[in-house]
Amino acid sequence: MAARDRPEHQAPPEIFYNETEARKYTSNSRMIEIQEKLSQRAIELLALPEDTPCYILDIGCGSGLSGECLTDNGHVWVGLDISPHMLEVAREREVEGDLVHGDIGYGMPFRPGSFDGAISISALQWLCNADKKYHKPHKRLYTFFSTLYACLSRGARAVFQFYPENSAQVELITSQSMRAGFTGGLVVDFPNSAKAKKMFLCLFAGGGHQQLPQGLGTESDSDVKNQAGNSARQRWKDKKSAKFSRDWILEKKEKRRKQGRDVPTDSKYTARKRKTLASRR
Repeated sequence: MAARDRPEHQAPPEIFYNETEARKYTSNSRMIEIQEKLSQRAIELLALPEDTPCYILDIGCGSGLSGECLTDNGHVWVGLDISPHMLEVAREREVEGDLVHGDIGYGMPFRPGSFDGAISISALQWLCNADKKYHKPHKRLYTFFSTLYACLSRGARAVFQFYPENSAQVELITSQSMRAGFTGGLVVDFPNSAKAKKMFLCLFAGGGHQQLPQGLGTESDSDVKNQAGNSARQRWKDKKSAKFSRDWILEKKEKRRKQGRDVPTDSKYTARKRKTLASRR
C-alpha cells in the first residue's frame, strides 16, 4: 500500500471514519473475516486463564467486530473509539460491550487496575501522525501507554495488532511503551510472507517475568505449539452454541434481559428460519 493510500494519511480517524465509511467497513465480509482472525490471535496472545471470564479493554473498538470475538470467548469488555459514527454502528448492532467515546492520545479515562487485559486491532499506528499542530506523536504515545499501564491489573497483558509504516514507527511505539513501564516486545506472525505477515506488540504490565510468545510461522514455532493453540480455540468453540442457532439466540436474549434491555418474548418461532417468498409459492 502506498503511503498516500493509507487511511491515516487521508484524514484524522474521527473524520475518515464518517457515517458512510463506518457502515461500509462493517458490511464488508472480507473486512469482517480479517478482523475476526486478528482479534482471535490477539486474544490468544493475551494468555487469559481458561474458563474464567475476564474484563477486557478494546482500544479502537470501531463498530464492535473485535468486541464480538471477546464476547464469543466468554469475556466482558469495554470499547473505546474516537469515531462517533463507528460507535453508533456498534450500538445499532447491539454489541455486548460498554462503549466509550474518546481520543486515546489524551489517555485512558479509567480507574487504576480496572482491566484484566487489553487488545487493539489496527488502531495504534494512528497515534504516529500529527493531525493537529499541537500534536506531538511521542508525547501522545507516552500519555496513552502510561495511562493504559495504570488501568491494567498487575501482570495483565495488552496486545496490539498494528500496521507500522516503517521501522522508525516501530521504534517510536515500542520505546514509548517501555518508557511507560511495560515490558514485552514484538511478536511477528509469518515474518517471511509478504501477504500473511502480521505484527503484534505484546506488552506486560508488571507482575514478574513473562516470556514473550512465539510468532506463528517461525522456525522455532513447533507443530506441538500450533496444535495446542488450535485445540484451545476449538475448546472455546465447542463450549459456545453455534452462531444464530436457537440456543445462541436465547443466550443473547437472556444476557440483554439481565442488562435491563427490552427483549421480545421467547416463543416456538424464536430462531426459526423464515420461508422465502419463492418457497411459499
